[in-house]
Amino acid sequence: MNPYFAKDFFSFFAIFIQRLFLFFRGQLSLTEIASDELQIFVLSLISCASAIVGSLLVLKKSTMLANSLSHTVLLGISVAYLIVAFFSQQQPQVVIGVYVLLLAAFVTAILTTVLTQFLIHSLRLQEDASIGLIFTLFFALGVTIVTMYTRSTHLGIEAVMGNVDALHLDDLKLISWVVLLDIFVVGIFFKEFKMIIFDPCFATVLGVNPSLFHYLLMILTAATVIGAFRAVGVLLVLSLLVGPVLIARIFTKCLKPMITYSCMIGSFSSLLSVAVARHLLTVYDMPLSTAGLVVFLITVIYCASLLFIKIKESVTLSRVAKQKNT
Repeated sequence: MNPYFAKDFFSFFAIFIQRLFLFFRGQLSLTEIASDELQIFVLSLISCASAIVGSLLVLKKSTMLANSLSHTVLLGISVAYLIVAFFSQQQPQVVIGVYVLLLAAFVTAILTTVLTQFLIHSLRLQEDASIGLIFTLFFALGVTIVTMYTRSTHLGIEAVMGNVDALHLDDLKLISWVVLLDIFVVGIFFKEFKMIIFDPCFATVLGVNPSLFHYLLMILTAATVIGAFRAVGVLLVLSLLVGPVLIARIFTKCLKPMITYSCMIGSFSSLLSVAVARHLLTVYDMPLSTAGLVVFLITVIYCASLLFIKIKESVTLSRVAKQKNT
């Protein structure tokens, strides 16, 4: 039985802290964690992966291309499903492995980026027009495949909107590998990523290929989307890639603290959203989307942060004005 069943907001946190303590002491295994705890772990890891990649995307001003990838990756997932279904010949019971999903993400990311760059450099189209063209084409093909060939599965609604209630340990393993991949790649090439973000011309002089690391960043973005699509879907993942980073950017301009703050903000929003969702279901019998609550809370935190900074600036200006008058 779920220990969080029929628990309100404060009871939820009391039980969670107690069980988290048992987990770190080794008295509670991964197979024994409740569905609410699994949601918190998965959403927090998604937030960390999104913070690592999203910080680079925001500073590089490539969020529109990330938005394109978060939608076009649906085509890769759909095609991977069809291929696996064809070889297994058991379409209603097809299970797509982690490596197949990651391979689909890599292929989709490379194809989307290559076609977008081709339209920009060869056909002289504007960047936003190129992204919009590839994005709508690939997403439309993905939706078409989903509606035509996967009606007997849960792929359609979960790929678009996500479903945290359907998460299991395999999803936790998948997003854990994605987080490790993001940490490993960004950690090794951190200086190179900084150079291509802030001064690509200087990076070229030093022998760093900006295009190579641009493609690498797109691959990491696609892998992060793959890890997140089951929980939050392809439509909400962009909010996790951008929202916490924008909040962190209000308080710091340095890349490493920005990534750290983004991870903390996303993880806190995930924990709070699961608790609020359980509280609303228990007290008011209102079943709400946990992923939607995460995005809503991130938006609220962003607005509150902007308001805090504006108030702080106005107070500072008023003090300076008083000092000048005196």
